[in-house]
Amino acid sequence: MEAYKKEFIEFMVRSGVLTFGDFVTKSGRRTPYFVNTGNYVTGEQMQKLGGFYAECIKANIKEKIDALFGPAYKGIPLCTAVSMALYSKFNENVNYCFNRKEAKDHGEGGRMVGYKLKDGDNVVIIEDVVTAGTSVRECLPLLKEQADVNIVGLIVSVDRMEKGTGDKTAKQELFEQYGIKTYPIVTVREIIDSIYNQPIDGKVYIDDDVKQRMEEYFEKYCVQ
Repeated sequence: MEAYKKEFIEFMVRSGVLTFGDFVTKSGRRTPYFVNTGNYVTGEQMQKLGGFYAECIKANIKEKIDALFGPAYKGIPLCTAVSMALYSKFNENVNYCFNRKEAKDHGEGGRMVGYKLKDGDNVVIIEDVVTAGTSVRECLPLLKEQADVNIVGLIVSVDRMEKGTGDKTAKQELFEQYGIKTYPIVTVREIIDSIYNQPIDGKVYIDDDVKQRMEEYFEKYCVQ
């Protein structure tokens, strides 16, 4: 495993973003682990996080990027941090935009904030995780309403490797249905391989019990 992946996993744990217990995902699945990017709360964390995303973008997206889009709400600080990291680390000045949950009926109005998308723009969607692909499917019509844009990639912190609406992974479905490629910084399998029975600051987060529950979840919802 590349060193930056292990560094990122430990960074998520130390930030209280990658947690283990009993949770329910947006798609309604009960899961033994959860990734909550809302728990990043400091400037230092956001600077590091933006850097990890920027590295993933540079490693995978070959097209010129006209804009980053962050789906409300968690995608808003993410796309902001990534745009700053692309400029500070790679001297690339990339536009960003995000949506409102509810349309604004005064001022400039509308549901979008930030860069005004144009026909032909190459857009990268910045998300926290991909589970069933629900959030991405919800934002695609909104983006297409703004302009005839090209979605050249979806960048996420963690690929949960889960089935979407059928028997294929959400990544596979998003590509087959919309032509969107998903690029994760790490996968859940890499998380298990990296920290199973390996302490972080003296604490083991994935012990035998947690690993068993994660494997059971894998068997039910994931494609390996």
